[in-house]
Amino acid sequence: MVTHIIGAGLAGCEVAYFLAKKGYKVKLYDIKPEKFTEGHKSPNFGELLCSNSLRGDTLTNAVGLLKAEMRLLNSLVMQCAEKTKIPAGGALAVDRHKFEDCITEIIQSFENIEVVCKEVKNPEELDGIKVIAAGPLATQGLTKWIAEKTGKENLFFFDAIAPIVDAETIDYTRAFFASRYGKGEGKDYLNCPMEREEYLRFYRELVNAETVKLRDFEKDKKLFEGCLPVEEIAKRGEDALRFGPLKPVGLPHPETGKEFYAVVQLRREDKEGRFYNMVGFQTHLTYPEQKRVFRLIPGLENARFERFGRMHRNTYINSPQILDEFFRMKEDENIFFAGQITGVEGYVESAASGLMVGFYIHSLLKHGRIIQFPENTALRGLSSHISTYSHNFQPTNITFSLIPDLKERVRNKKERRLKIAERSLSELKEFVSKIDF
Repeated sequence: MVTHIIGAGLAGCEVAYFLAKKGYKVKLYDIKPEKFTEGHKSPNFGELLCSNSLRGDTLTNAVGLLKAEMRLLNSLVMQCAEKTKIPAGGALAVDRHKFEDCITEIIQSFENIEVVCKEVKNPEELDGIKVIAAGPLATQGLTKWIAEKTGKENLFFFDAIAPIVDAETIDYTRAFFASRYGKGEGKDYLNCPMEREEYLRFYRELVNAETVKLRDFEKDKKLFEGCLPVEEIAKRGEDALRFGPLKPVGLPHPETGKEFYAVVQLRREDKEGRFYNMVGFQTHLTYPEQKRVFRLIPGLENARFERFGRMHRNTYINSPQILDEFFRMKEDENIFFAGQITGVEGYVESAASGLMVGFYIHSLLKHGRIIQFPENTALRGLSSHISTYSHNFQPTNITFSLIPDLKERVRNKKERRLKIAERSLSELKEFVSKIDF
Protein backbone atom coordinates (compact mmCIF):
# COMPACT_ATOMS: atom_id res chain seq x y z
CA MET A 1 0.00 0.00 0.00
CA VAL A 2 1.20 3.48 -0.91
CA THR A 3 0.62 6.49 1.34
CA HIS A 4 0.01 9.68 -0.64
CA ILE A 5 1.34 12.90 0.89
CA ILE A 6 0.30 16.22 -0.62
CA GLY A 7 2.84 18.93 0.11
CA ALA A 8 6.63 18.73 0.59
CA GLY A 9 6.93 21.33 3.33
CA LEU A 10 8.15 20.58 6.85
CA ALA A 11 5.08 18.55 7.82
CA GLY A 12 4.85 16.57 4.59
CA CYS A 13 8.55 15.73 4.65
CA GLU A 14 8.31 14.56 8.28
CA VAL A 15 5.45 12.19 7.36
CA ALA A 16 7.32 10.89 4.32
CA TYR A 17 10.58 10.42 6.22
CA PHE A 18 8.97 8.57 9.13
CA LEU A 19 7.06 6.16 6.90
CA ALA A 20 9.96 5.60 4.49
CA LYS A 21 12.27 4.76 7.40
CA LYS A 22 9.72 2.11 8.41
CA GLY A 23 9.82 0.61 4.92
CA TYR A 24 6.50 1.88 3.60
CA LYS A 25 6.05 3.17 0.04
CA VAL A 26 5.30 6.85 -0.20
CA LYS A 27 4.27 9.21 -2.97
CA LEU A 28 5.10 12.83 -2.18
CA TYR A 29 3.29 15.41 -4.31
CA ASP A 30 4.32 19.04 -4.75
CA ILE A 31 3.77 21.64 -7.45
CA LYS A 32 7.38 22.84 -7.21
CA PRO A 33 9.60 23.37 -9.10
CA GLU A 34 7.21 23.74 -12.06
CA LYS A 35 4.93 26.16 -10.20
CA PHE A 36 5.18 28.33 -7.11
CA THR A 37 2.61 29.84 -4.77
CA GLU A 38 2.68 33.56 -3.96
CA GLY A 39 4.89 32.84 -0.94
CA HIS A 40 7.33 30.19 -2.18
CA LYS A 41 10.61 31.00 -3.94
CA SER A 42 12.88 27.97 -3.48
CA PRO A 43 12.56 24.75 -5.52
CA ASN A 44 13.68 22.79 -2.45
CA PHE A 45 11.55 20.87 0.03
CA GLY A 46 11.03 22.15 3.57
CA GLU A 47 11.23 25.79 2.48
CA LEU A 48 11.22 28.34 5.30
CA LEU A 49 8.97 31.14 4.13
CA CYS A 50 9.37 33.55 7.02
CA SER A 51 12.09 33.71 9.67
CA ASN A 52 15.07 31.37 9.81
CA SER A 53 14.50 30.89 13.54
CA LEU A 54 12.92 27.79 15.08
CA ARG A 55 12.58 29.81 18.29
CA GLY A 56 13.64 28.95 21.86
CA ASP A 57 15.66 25.84 22.60
CA THR A 58 15.57 25.49 26.38
CA LEU A 59 13.30 23.16 28.35
CA THR A 60 11.76 26.09 30.21
CA ASN A 61 10.35 27.19 26.86
CA ALA A 62 7.40 25.17 25.51
CA VAL A 63 8.77 25.06 21.97
CA GLY A 64 12.12 23.96 23.40
CA LEU A 65 10.36 21.04 25.07
CA LEU A 66 8.60 20.19 21.80
CA LYS A 67 11.97 20.12 20.03
CA ALA A 68 13.39 17.81 22.69
CA GLU A 69 10.46 15.42 22.21
CA MET A 70 10.94 15.49 18.44
CA ARG A 71 14.63 14.68 18.83
CA LEU A 72 13.68 11.62 20.87
CA LEU A 73 11.58 10.50 17.91
CA ASN A 74 14.33 11.05 15.31
CA SER A 75 12.67 14.02 13.63
CA LEU A 76 14.00 14.85 10.16
CA VAL A 77 13.58 18.58 10.74
CA MET A 78 15.50 18.45 14.01
CA GLN A 79 18.31 16.47 12.38
CA CYS A 80 18.70 19.02 9.59
CA ALA A 81 18.36 21.93 12.01
CA GLU A 82 21.26 20.60 14.08
CA LYS A 83 23.40 20.20 10.96
CA THR A 84 22.75 23.71 9.70
CA LYS A 85 22.28 25.77 12.87
CA ILE A 86 23.83 29.19 13.28
CA PRO A 87 24.39 31.27 16.47
CA ALA A 88 21.16 32.81 17.79
CA GLY A 89 21.47 33.16 21.55
CA GLY A 90 18.96 30.95 23.32
CA ALA A 91 17.12 30.22 20.08
CA LEU A 92 17.67 27.60 17.39
CA ALA A 93 18.21 29.34 14.05
CA VAL A 94 19.38 27.79 10.80
CA ASP A 95 21.03 28.76 7.56
CA ARG A 96 17.82 28.48 5.56
CA HIS A 97 19.38 27.44 2.26
CA LYS A 98 21.57 24.73 3.79
CA PHE A 99 18.61 23.57 5.87
CA GLU A 100 16.37 23.20 2.81
CA ASP A 101 19.19 21.43 0.92
CA CYS A 102 19.52 18.97 3.81
CA ILE A 103 15.78 18.18 3.87
CA THR A 104 15.66 17.77 0.08
CA GLU A 105 18.74 15.55 -0.16
CA ILE A 106 17.53 13.17 2.55
CA ILE A 107 14.02 12.84 1.10
CA GLN A 108 15.38 12.22 -2.39
CA SER A 109 17.78 9.57 -1.09
CA PHE A 110 14.95 7.13 -0.29
CA GLU A 111 14.08 4.63 -3.02
CA ASN A 112 10.64 4.08 -1.49
CA ILE A 113 9.72 7.78 -1.72
CA GLU A 114 8.45 8.71 -5.17
CA VAL A 115 8.40 12.48 -5.67
CA VAL A 116 5.66 13.62 -8.05
CA CYS A 117 5.58 17.18 -9.39
CA LYS A 118 1.83 17.60 -9.69
CA GLU A 119 -1.03 19.66 -8.30
CA VAL A 120 -3.50 17.39 -6.55
CA LYS A 121 -6.94 18.98 -6.77
CA ASN A 122 -8.95 15.99 -5.56
CA PRO A 123 -7.22 13.68 -3.06
CA GLU A 124 -10.11 11.21 -3.26
CA GLU A 125 -8.88 10.21 -6.70
CA LEU A 126 -5.86 8.63 -4.96
CA ASP A 127 -6.16 5.11 -3.51
CA GLY A 128 -5.40 4.32 0.12
CA ILE A 129 -4.30 6.70 2.84
CA LYS A 130 -3.87 10.38 2.01
CA VAL A 131 -2.15 13.11 4.02
CA ILE A 132 -2.95 16.73 3.19
CA ALA A 133 0.12 18.67 4.27
CA ALA A 134 -0.19 21.45 1.72
CA GLY A 135 0.51 24.18 4.25
CA PRO A 136 -1.19 27.54 4.63
CA LEU A 137 -0.64 28.26 0.93
CA ALA A 138 -2.59 25.30 -0.45
CA THR A 139 -3.43 25.70 -4.14
CA GLN A 140 -6.82 27.06 -5.10
CA GLY A 141 -7.89 23.70 -6.53
CA LEU A 142 -7.08 21.84 -3.34
CA THR A 143 -8.56 24.59 -1.16
CA LYS A 144 -11.81 24.35 -3.13
CA TRP A 145 -11.90 20.58 -2.60
CA ILE A 146 -11.30 20.99 1.16
CA ALA A 147 -14.20 23.43 1.41
CA GLU A 148 -16.49 21.08 -0.48
CA LYS A 149 -15.32 17.99 1.41
CA THR A 150 -15.64 19.45 4.88
CA GLY A 151 -18.85 21.32 4.25
CA LYS A 152 -17.32 24.19 6.17
CA GLU A 153 -16.15 27.50 4.84
CA ASN A 154 -12.40 27.85 5.13
CA LEU A 155 -11.08 30.33 7.63
CA PHE A 156 -8.34 32.74 6.59
CA PHE A 157 -5.75 34.78 8.40
CA PHE A 158 -2.81 36.61 6.95
CA ASP A 159 0.76 36.02 8.00
CA ALA A 160 3.59 38.49 7.49
CA ILE A 161 7.33 38.11 6.98
CA ALA A 162 10.13 40.44 8.02
CA PRO A 163 12.72 42.20 5.83
CA ILE A 164 16.29 40.97 5.44
CA VAL A 165 19.14 43.50 5.40
CA ASP A 166 22.52 43.24 3.67
CA ALA A 167 25.10 43.26 6.49
CA GLU A 168 27.56 45.36 4.47
CA THR A 169 25.13 48.29 4.43
CA ILE A 170 24.67 48.55 8.21
CA ASP A 171 26.37 51.35 10.12
CA TYR A 172 28.30 49.57 12.87
CA THR A 173 29.23 52.83 14.55
CA ARG A 174 25.56 53.10 15.57
CA ALA A 175 24.65 49.42 15.98
CA PHE A 176 26.21 47.03 18.51
CA PHE A 177 26.36 43.28 18.99
CA ALA A 178 24.69 41.79 22.09
CA SER A 179 22.11 39.19 23.07
CA ARG A 180 19.38 40.05 25.54
CA TYR A 181 20.60 39.52 29.12
CA GLY A 182 23.96 38.41 27.71
CA LYS A 183 22.72 35.01 26.54
CA GLY A 184 24.46 33.20 23.70
CA GLU A 185 27.53 34.31 21.80
CA GLY A 186 28.46 37.95 21.34
CA LYS A 187 27.44 38.27 17.69
CA ASP A 188 24.13 36.41 17.68
CA TYR A 189 22.15 39.66 17.48
CA LEU A 190 22.90 43.12 16.13
CA ASN A 191 21.12 45.95 17.94
CA CYS A 192 20.06 49.35 16.65
CA PRO A 193 19.42 51.57 19.71
CA MET A 194 17.00 54.50 19.75
CA GLU A 195 16.81 57.58 21.91
CA ARG A 196 13.34 58.88 22.74
CA GLU A 197 13.16 61.44 19.92
CA GLU A 198 14.47 58.94 17.37
CA TYR A 199 11.86 56.43 18.46
CA LEU A 200 8.98 58.92 18.36
CA ARG A 201 9.94 60.06 14.86
CA PHE A 202 10.09 56.45 13.68
CA TYR A 203 6.79 55.65 15.41
CA ARG A 204 4.95 58.59 13.79
CA GLU A 205 6.18 57.69 10.31
CA LEU A 206 5.39 54.00 10.79
CA VAL A 207 1.75 54.42 11.85
CA ASN A 208 1.13 56.82 8.96
CA ALA A 209 2.99 54.86 6.27
CA GLU A 210 1.23 53.49 3.22
CA THR A 211 0.29 49.82 3.27
CA VAL A 212 -0.37 47.49 0.35
CA LYS A 213 -3.92 47.83 -0.93
CA LEU A 214 -5.97 44.76 -0.13
CA ARG A 215 -7.77 42.78 -2.76
CA ASP A 216 -11.48 42.13 -2.26
CA PHE A 217 -11.04 38.65 -0.79
CA GLU A 218 -8.44 40.01 1.65
CA LYS A 219 -10.56 42.75 3.20
CA ASP A 220 -12.01 40.50 5.89
CA LYS A 221 -8.55 39.30 6.87
CA LYS A 222 -7.90 37.85 10.31
CA LEU A 223 -4.48 38.60 11.75
CA PHE A 224 -2.78 36.02 13.94
CA GLU A 225 -1.89 37.66 17.25
CA GLY A 226 1.45 35.83 17.40
CA CYS A 227 2.65 37.36 14.12
CA LEU A 228 1.17 40.85 13.81
CA PRO A 229 2.61 43.32 11.28
CA VAL A 230 4.84 45.83 13.05
CA GLU A 231 2.64 48.72 11.95
CA GLU A 232 -0.43 47.01 13.47
CA ILE A 233 1.38 46.70 16.81
CA ALA A 234 2.39 50.36 16.63
CA LYS A 235 -1.21 51.46 16.08
CA ARG A 236 -2.14 50.01 19.47
CA GLY A 237 -0.33 52.82 21.24
CA GLU A 238 2.84 54.87 21.36
CA ASP A 239 4.59 52.43 23.71
CA ALA A 240 3.25 49.19 22.21
CA LEU A 241 6.46 48.55 20.26
CA ARG A 242 8.62 49.28 23.31
CA PHE A 243 6.83 46.51 25.17
CA GLY A 244 7.03 44.25 22.12
CA PRO A 245 9.67 43.78 19.39
CA LEU A 246 11.53 47.02 20.29
CA LYS A 247 11.79 46.19 24.00
CA PRO A 248 15.05 47.69 25.35
CA VAL A 249 15.15 45.61 28.55
CA GLY A 250 18.32 43.51 28.95
CA LEU A 251 20.15 45.25 26.11
CA PRO A 252 22.54 47.87 27.55
CA HIS A 253 25.49 48.86 25.40
CA PRO A 254 28.22 46.25 26.12
CA GLU A 255 31.00 48.86 26.34
CA THR A 256 29.34 51.82 28.06
CA GLY A 257 26.47 50.12 29.92
CA LYS A 258 24.11 52.78 28.56
CA GLU A 259 20.44 51.81 28.35
CA PHE A 260 18.17 52.99 25.56
CA TYR A 261 14.57 54.07 25.01
CA ALA A 262 13.96 51.36 22.38
CA VAL A 263 16.09 48.80 20.54
CA VAL A 264 15.58 47.18 17.15
CA GLN A 265 17.17 43.73 17.02
CA LEU A 266 18.54 42.06 13.90
CA ARG A 267 19.24 38.32 13.91
CA ARG A 268 21.88 36.69 11.75
CA GLU A 269 20.23 35.11 8.71
CA ASP A 270 23.12 32.95 7.49
CA LYS A 271 26.17 31.30 9.02
CA GLU A 272 28.59 33.76 7.46
CA GLY A 273 26.68 36.78 8.77
CA ARG A 274 26.14 38.34 5.32
CA PHE A 275 22.48 39.09 6.00
CA TYR A 276 20.37 40.03 9.01
CA ASN A 277 16.65 39.52 9.65
CA MET A 278 14.77 42.38 11.33
CA VAL A 279 13.28 40.66 14.39
CA GLY A 280 9.56 41.30 14.79
CA PHE A 281 9.37 43.49 11.67
CA GLN A 282 6.91 41.46 9.63
CA THR A 283 4.98 44.09 7.70
CA HIS A 284 2.33 44.99 5.18
CA LEU A 285 3.91 48.32 4.17
CA THR A 286 4.59 48.98 0.50
CA TYR A 287 8.19 48.36 -0.57
CA PRO A 288 9.02 52.08 -1.02
CA GLU A 289 7.58 52.83 2.42
CA GLN A 290 9.60 50.03 4.02
CA LYS A 291 12.77 51.51 2.55
CA ARG A 292 11.85 55.02 3.71
CA VAL A 293 10.57 54.24 7.21
CA PHE A 294 12.98 51.47 8.20
CA ARG A 295 15.95 53.64 7.17
CA LEU A 296 14.93 55.96 10.03
CA ILE A 297 16.29 53.30 12.40
CA PRO A 298 19.77 54.26 13.69
CA GLY A 299 22.35 52.13 11.87
CA LEU A 300 20.06 51.37 8.93
CA GLU A 301 20.15 54.80 7.28
CA ASN A 302 21.80 53.34 4.17
CA ALA A 303 20.49 49.79 4.47
CA ARG A 304 20.04 47.70 1.36
CA PHE A 305 17.19 45.22 1.67
CA GLU A 306 17.89 41.74 0.37
CA ARG A 307 14.20 40.97 0.87
CA PHE A 308 11.35 43.27 1.80
CA GLY A 309 8.68 42.21 4.24
CA ARG A 310 5.30 41.15 2.92
CA MET A 311 2.04 39.50 3.86
CA HIS A 312 0.69 36.35 2.30
CA ARG A 313 -2.39 34.21 2.43
CA ASN A 314 -2.58 31.67 5.21
CA THR A 315 -5.39 29.13 5.18
CA TYR A 316 -6.37 26.85 8.01
CA ILE A 317 -9.34 24.60 8.66
CA ASN A 318 -11.68 24.54 11.63
CA SER A 319 -9.92 21.41 12.87
CA PRO A 320 -12.06 20.63 15.97
CA GLN A 321 -15.08 20.34 13.68
CA ILE A 322 -13.25 18.29 11.06
CA LEU A 323 -10.45 16.25 12.65
CA ASP A 324 -10.12 13.77 15.50
CA GLU A 325 -7.20 13.70 17.93
CA PHE A 326 -5.08 11.82 15.37
CA PHE A 327 -5.30 14.61 12.74
CA ARG A 328 -7.65 12.31 10.81
CA MET A 329 -10.92 13.37 9.20
CA LYS A 330 -13.92 12.34 11.26
CA GLU A 331 -15.95 11.67 8.14
CA ASP A 332 -13.22 9.93 6.12
CA GLU A 333 -10.66 7.89 8.06
CA ASN A 334 -8.42 7.52 5.00
CA ILE A 335 -7.59 11.22 5.02
CA PHE A 336 -5.18 12.88 7.47
CA PHE A 337 -4.15 16.53 7.68
CA ALA A 338 -0.78 17.81 8.90
CA GLY A 339 1.00 21.13 9.27
CA GLN A 340 -0.19 24.72 9.55
CA ILE A 341 -3.37 24.03 7.64
CA THR A 342 -4.62 22.26 10.78
CA GLY A 343 -4.21 25.32 13.00
CA VAL A 344 -0.84 24.61 14.56
CA GLU A 345 1.31 27.73 14.18
CA GLY A 346 5.05 27.78 13.61
CA TYR A 347 7.75 25.74 11.91
CA VAL A 348 8.35 23.42 14.84
CA GLU A 349 4.66 22.79 15.54
CA SER A 350 4.02 22.08 11.86
CA ALA A 351 6.88 19.60 11.67
CA ALA A 352 5.75 17.99 14.93
CA SER A 353 2.26 17.42 13.54
CA GLY A 354 3.79 15.68 10.51
CA LEU A 355 5.93 13.52 12.78
CA MET A 356 2.83 12.54 14.76
CA VAL A 357 0.82 11.75 11.63
CA GLY A 358 3.64 9.55 10.36
CA PHE A 359 3.58 7.61 13.61
CA TYR A 360 -0.24 7.40 13.64
CA ILE A 361 -0.28 5.93 10.13
CA HIS A 362 2.49 3.48 11.01
CA SER A 363 0.68 2.28 14.14
CA LEU A 364 -2.55 1.93 12.15
CA LEU A 365 -0.90 -0.12 9.40
CA LYS A 366 1.17 -2.25 11.79
CA HIS A 367 -1.24 -2.77 14.68
CA GLY A 368 -4.63 -2.07 13.12
CA ARG A 369 -5.24 0.79 15.55
CA ILE A 370 -3.79 4.21 16.27
CA ILE A 371 -1.70 4.61 19.42
CA GLN A 372 -1.74 8.04 21.09
CA PHE A 373 1.17 9.84 22.70
CA PRO A 374 1.36 10.17 26.51
CA GLU A 375 -1.01 12.72 28.01
CA ASN A 376 1.66 14.91 29.58
CA THR A 377 3.71 15.53 26.44
CA ALA A 378 3.80 18.63 24.27
CA LEU A 379 2.98 16.42 21.29
CA ARG A 380 -0.24 15.32 22.94
CA GLY A 381 -0.99 18.95 23.78
CA LEU A 382 -0.92 19.85 20.09
CA SER A 383 -3.16 16.96 19.06
CA SER A 384 -5.62 17.89 21.81
CA HIS A 385 -5.66 21.51 20.67
CA ILE A 386 -6.65 20.70 17.10
CA SER A 387 -9.41 18.33 18.21
CA THR A 388 -10.94 20.22 21.15
CA TYR A 389 -14.03 22.32 20.44
CA SER A 390 -13.65 26.08 20.59
CA HIS A 391 -16.23 28.66 19.55
CA ASN A 392 -13.40 30.75 18.09
CA PHE A 393 -10.72 28.29 16.96
CA GLN A 394 -7.47 30.12 16.18
CA PRO A 395 -3.97 28.98 15.19
CA THR A 396 -1.70 28.53 18.16
CA ASN A 397 1.92 27.90 18.97
CA ILE A 398 2.77 25.27 21.57
CA THR A 399 2.45 26.69 25.09
CA PHE A 400 2.64 25.19 28.56
CA SER A 401 -1.08 25.87 28.83
CA LEU A 402 -1.61 22.95 26.42
CA ILE A 403 0.25 20.56 28.75
CA PRO A 404 -1.28 19.34 32.05
CA ASP A 405 0.13 21.15 35.08
CA LEU A 406 1.99 19.45 37.92
CA LYS A 407 -0.08 18.00 40.75
CA GLU A 408 2.24 19.51 43.32
CA ARG A 409 2.50 23.27 43.70
CA VAL A 410 5.74 24.89 42.56
CA ARG A 411 5.79 28.67 42.95
CA ASN A 412 8.84 29.45 40.82
CA LYS A 413 7.65 29.55 37.17
CA LYS A 414 10.98 28.52 35.67
CA GLU A 415 11.35 25.60 38.08
CA ARG A 416 7.75 24.52 37.48
CA ARG A 417 8.21 24.53 33.72
CA LEU A 418 11.44 22.56 33.99
CA LYS A 419 9.67 19.91 36.10
CA ILE A 420 6.84 19.72 33.56
CA ALA A 421 9.40 19.26 30.77
CA GLU A 422 11.30 16.57 32.67
CA ARG A 423 8.04 14.71 33.33
CA SER A 424 7.09 14.93 29.65
CA LEU A 425 10.43 13.62 28.42
CA SER A 426 10.45 10.82 30.99
CA GLU A 427 7.01 9.63 29.91
CA LEU A 428 7.91 9.87 26.23
CA LYS A 429 11.13 7.88 26.71
CA GLU A 430 9.16 5.14 28.47
CA PHE A 431 6.54 5.23 25.71
CA VAL A 432 9.16 4.84 22.98
CA SER A 433 10.90 1.97 24.81
CA LYS A 434 7.69 -0.05 24.98
CA ILE A 435 6.37 0.27 21.44
CA ASP A 436 7.60 -0.22 17.91
CA PHE A 437 8.56 3.35 17.17
